[in-house]
Amino acid sequence: MMHSILNIVQIIAVLGVFSSSLYYLLCLWSAVRFLRERGEGESARPTQALPAISILKPLKGTDPEMYESFRSHCLQDYPEYEIIFGVSEPGDPAIESVRALEREFPDRRIQLVICQTILGANVKVTNLAQMLPEARHEYLIVNDSDIRVESDYLRRVTAPLADLQVGLVTCLYRGVSSATLGSHLESLGISTDFCPSVLAARQLEGIHFGLGSTLAFCRADLEKIGGFASFVDYLADDYELGKRLAALGLSVKLSEVVVETHLPSYDLRGFFAHQLRWARGVRDARAGGYVGLVFTFGFFWALVALAASRAAWWAWIALSVTLVLRLGVALVVGRGVLKDRQVLKYAWLIPLRDLFAVVVWIASLGGHTVTWRGDRFQLRNGKLSRIPQ
Repeated sequence: MMHSILNIVQIIAVLGVFSSSLYYLLCLWSAVRFLRERGEGESARPTQALPAISILKPLKGTDPEMYESFRSHCLQDYPEYEIIFGVSEPGDPAIESVRALEREFPDRRIQLVICQTILGANVKVTNLAQMLPEARHEYLIVNDSDIRVESDYLRRVTAPLADLQVGLVTCLYRGVSSATLGSHLESLGISTDFCPSVLAARQLEGIHFGLGSTLAFCRADLEKIGGFASFVDYLADDYELGKRLAALGLSVKLSEVVVETHLPSYDLRGFFAHQLRWARGVRDARAGGYVGLVFTFGFFWALVALAASRAAWWAWIALSVTLVLRLGVALVVGRGVLKDRQVLKYAWLIPLRDLFAVVVWIASLGGHTVTWRGDRFQLRNGKLSRIPQ
């Protein structure tokens, strides 16, 4: 009986190793295609007129290196733009950074909006809905408070919107970790797992979602989908925006620009909670694709095959091939696409991070509670409902 069970486990594990290897090859192919297209795009920079832009940055509390991230938006090589910040409470500590920014850049149009009306469970989108009336321009960019950009960011991100068939432009990002293990694991997850999955999705079916690192779009298209108010209760607001614009027949373009975020000093508990929130959000947004992630856990399946086969020679080969492909993805995407300087330094942690991913995936399948910026919510069908303190 035990022998039969081990044989079944071996078969399942081998299938898992095989499917994961195919997935890693897809990620490598997708990354190479992206790098080639990026090179072609950089050799033919756009020359069309540069439209005025309103940058909307909803805030709650402080983030690592937040002021420098704000500051990078004031150093843009761009003729006309404004930055609108929004907070839901007049005592929010982020306000101090906004006021300091106004003092350093008195000639830059910077505005702070206090958004005290509660429109839905997602405070970020509630703020955006109340910030939008203050925006003067047709072209909008929304990005997270911790995003740091280069001086040509606005020129390059908005260029694709000159094509009226492009409804949204979004960006990959790299994470700069703090000194803790949880922060290193978070950074590795972004550069070696999440971003490769975005590139693979782009290659297979195109992008039909946005990433909170950058959402560039036109006000008129936003109004066609009901404005921000139409998804104030959704956790994955960036996903909803991209999905709804794509449903209009507009395309979502992944920019060649890569932005940067400085990660908090997560302990392992904080890292797990953050990953669980993200995982349950993806599960509710794309249930089928999320369940399919089980076929991409190559290192886990290789270890299962090794154990079930009692360390057979073929299982060692399977483990070696899996690790080579996995590290190949990490280097090509992390170093090549994202230019993440930390990938090589912490590459030895990738197997540990991948095992954490399996634990998070299993935990995310049961339960509907998520924690976001200190508040707890129930998550059902992508929508949030606040759990009273």
